[in-house]
Amino acid sequence: MTYFAPSRQNAIVCTPRRTGLRKILAVWRQRQNLKKLDADALKDIGVSRTKAMAEANRPIWDVPNTWRS
Repeated sequence: MTYFAPSRQNAIVCTPRRTGLRKILAVWRQRQNLKKLDADALKDIGVSRTKAMAEANRPIWDVPNTWRS
């Protein structure tokens, strides 16, 4: 079995711009996953289908203030 150990040459540097992009992608992924939840899963987290769809359809840049750095 072969294992890959990244070297410093292959390391990805997390700059503020890259971190911001990761946050934007995280928002997008979470909202896409929210759309996919069934009625039982939404009930478990205490969210109605209407509120879930409203959150899922918000613009990508519209995030809670606590997410902004």
